[in-house]
Amino acid sequence: MFKHFVSLQWKSFFRSSNFGKSLALKLLMGFLAVYLMLSFAGLGIGLYFILKKAFPDSEPMLIVSGYLLYWVLIELFFRYFMQKLPVMDIKPLLLYPIKKSKIAHYILIKSGLSGYNFLSLFIAVPFSIVLMVQGYPVFNVLSWLFAIVCIILSINYTNFIINKSDKVLLFLGVLILAVYGLEYFNILPVKEYAGQLFYSLYQNPILVLIPLLLVIGTYYVNFNFLRKKLYLDASLKKKAVKVETSDLTWTKRFGDIAPFLQLDLKLIWRNKRTKMQVFISLAMILYGLFFYSMDTYGDTSTIYLFVGIFMTGIFLSNFGQFIPAWDSEYYGMMMSQNIPLRKYLESKAGLISVSIVVMFLLSIPYVYFGWKALAINFACALYNLGVNVPVILFFGSFNKKRIDLTKSAIGNMQGTSATQFLVLLPLMVVPSVLYFVLKTFVSFEVAIVTLSVMGIIGFAFRNTLLNKVTEAYRKRKYTMLAGFKEQNS
Repeated sequence: MFKHFVSLQWKSFFRSSNFGKSLALKLLMGFLAVYLMLSFAGLGIGLYFILKKAFPDSEPMLIVSGYLLYWVLIELFFRYFMQKLPVMDIKPLLLYPIKKSKIAHYILIKSGLSGYNFLSLFIAVPFSIVLMVQGYPVFNVLSWLFAIVCIILSINYTNFIINKSDKVLLFLGVLILAVYGLEYFNILPVKEYAGQLFYSLYQNPILVLIPLLLVIGTYYVNFNFLRKKLYLDASLKKKAVKVETSDLTWTKRFGDIAPFLQLDLKLIWRNKRTKMQVFISLAMILYGLFFYSMDTYGDTSTIYLFVGIFMTGIFLSNFGQFIPAWDSEYYGMMMSQNIPLRKYLESKAGLISVSIVVMFLLSIPYVYFGWKALAINFACALYNLGVNVPVILFFGSFNKKRIDLTKSAIGNMQGTSATQFLVLLPLMVVPSVLYFVLKTFVSFEVAIVTLSVMGIIGFAFRNTLLNKVTEAYRKRKYTMLAGFKEQNS
């Protein structure tokens, strides 16, 4: 029966009407997967020697074990966006005398063979082989590796249990920050305690029964859930659930653009791909730590200007570059109604502007590294508000690729075209080059003031600039509508 299921999936893949359209993208993702696997395998082979050289007095296995807790939490967090249950078209199968338990087992076993599970093994397996070559007890190493496999599968099945809960996602995010904070501020040596816990899986092979039982438990929970849902009329049953809606009445203070703001906020929060942009934006506020904590750069380096533009404008870039493709499913309906296009674009500009202000406020603690860091981020925020907001909206008029918001958030290239790459030039490169030239040949202060003034001028002429952008959208209206109608995958 399993062989028959695999055959059906294989035929479905090659007989799909979108096979030709999506083949190039699948090949690209395949090459990327091979590259990641080779990179991870290289890391796994060299990890022992890297740790031995960097920490000659420490046990490499113990060091690796110390980071496994972070790996578990972070992988759970990102799998919420990346991985979906590998469902198959089961409705036709329910008309035949096929046991529902076999269908459920097939779906779960297929998910266990997901590429996400193998990526981590491309580090763990080579690392284990190197350990055995270096004289570590073979049985202990293989037991530890088996425990890692069980943990990976537990993460896989746990993800399907928590996948529908945004509260769990928020809890994971807070927990990751809390664990890191406790370690960073020397409040509690979390890494040391967690390291001893995971290291015990190597020291005492009998303890691998714990992750094994965890795999069996999570598998069993998913199996029972799927088996109970495998009915033709399961989707027709009325759910006696109290409907809860978000109170967005506060948006009415924004006047005519309030209805559009409400639609945008609902769209962002109800879809994984858009919701992920919010979480990525908040996480990217930590991006500056990679550069500010290094002594390699001077305190006025151009790299800090790039970082400032990136941090304060991350939502502008990630969300703004796909305007209006986010609304592609009902864009035709909107354009056929008496809906003012200018107000539509104004609401987008307002939403992005709020994100820039929020990101700047979150970046204020970087003043710890000096007042110049704060000055750079402030100038970048002003430049994003005045210049980059109209620029990103203008480039949006060239978007004509449909986006299906029901698709996976990670590895999804829908809506991507040459426009998304070209827009990086005015967004990132132009201000960086301008800053470098002025800072080098005049002074740091003049460079910062110039970028700030450009942002203020752009903000002052926002109405004029939005009028120009609106005209660009009107000129390309029918090209965009035709593009959004195409079912690309």
